[in-house]
Parts: sequence; structure tokens; C-alpha cells
Amino acid sequence: MERTAARVTRRRVRTRANLLDAAFEVFAAKGFGRVSIEEVCEAAGYSRGAFYSNFASQDELFFALYRQRADLIAEQVSGALAQDGPDLDVPAAVDRVTEVLLLDLDWLLVKTDFLVHAARDPAVAQSLLEHRARLRGAIAERLARAVPSHTELPAVLGDIDSAAHAVVAAYDGVTTQLLLDKDVEHARAWLKQLLTALLTDGSGKHDRVVRTP
Repeated sequence: MERTAARVTRRRVRTRANLLDAAFEVFAAKGFGRVSIEEVCEAAGYSRGAFYSNFASQDELFFALYRQRADLIAEQVSGALAQDGPDLDVPAAVDRVTEVLLLDLDWLLVKTDFLVHAARDPAVAQSLLEHRARLRGAIAERLARAVPSHTELPAVLGDIDSAAHAVVAAYDGVTTQLLLDKDVEHARAWLKQLLTALLTDGSGKHDRVVRTP
């Protein structure tokens, strides 16, 4: 009985993963608002029943995709920031973040389509805001764990949460440009410049973020 249940669980996990992979490919190729559930099922090789046993709607499926990417980005950012230990060497951390951060054109296309969709539906917009807050929270948590010392964030940012907002806003701005020019290397270089400017005072004196407000 336990073996049967385990097989069912593994099959369900595999089905869900296949639906997510297929949905991502179809959304990227045709646009989120132009894809039907039937097309997702056909691309994955499953029935509508398999879809609805895993997702209540296309919105829910998108949020599952969003969580995957947001969790990946949060892991990338947190991992890059954590390498300094308790102190945070901002220039070095920015270098590491911009080297590994996800800048995937297909994902940006899908996310942008969904942003437009969410902007027209307050309930979906609220859910998307909550998901985006997870990424900001991961960044803010790492900044807040810095050991108190003799330097701090640039005063213009106000506090740790504002700094996290600024980092995500910089990422959003750079990726919007990336959608148009499709120059990933330029996007990484520009993001590095923006984050360095945001998180340091530009003089080289405040090269560590180590005090919480």
C-alpha cells in the first residue's frame, strides 16, 4: 500500500513538473494571454483532468512558475551575499550577484505578459505583489543580518527594506531594457553599476553594509 502511494506521489510530482515545463515553453512562444489550457495539456501530453488535478487555473499555474523563478533568484542572491559571512562586502557581493543572477529572456517575456494581465485584475495583482515580496524579503534578511560596525547603507535609502526595494527596482528596470535590446552581457554590466551605486556612497569608504537601522 505504501509503495503504491509512493508511486502515485512520484507520478503526480512528475506530471506537475511536466505541465510547468510545457506551460513555460508555450507561454514564452505565444504569450500568456494567448494560450489555452488545452494547448498546455497538448504540449505536455496530458488531459485536462491531469491539469485540473494539479492547478485550479492558468493563474495558479503561472504562480507556480513564478515561485520557481523567484525562489531561484532568491537563492542566487542570498547565496552570493552569504559568502562574506557576517560582514557584507558590497562591491564583491554585487559582482557575485550579477554574475549568477537569472537573466532569461523567455522568462522575462512570460513575466511581463502576466504583469499586464495582473494589472487588470486586482485579486491577481495582490497575489503577484505577495509573491514579489518574497524576493525582497530574502534580500532584506541578508542585509539585516550584517554585524553592527562602523559603516552603514547610504542614508538616501532610508532603511533595509527600502534598500531591498531599490535592488529589485534596479533588476526590474534592467530586465525591461533587456526585453528590447536582448543584450544579456550589457544588462549584467548595467545592473552591476546600478547596484554598486545604490548600495555604496560611491567613494569606496562605505564598502560594507553592516548596520541595521
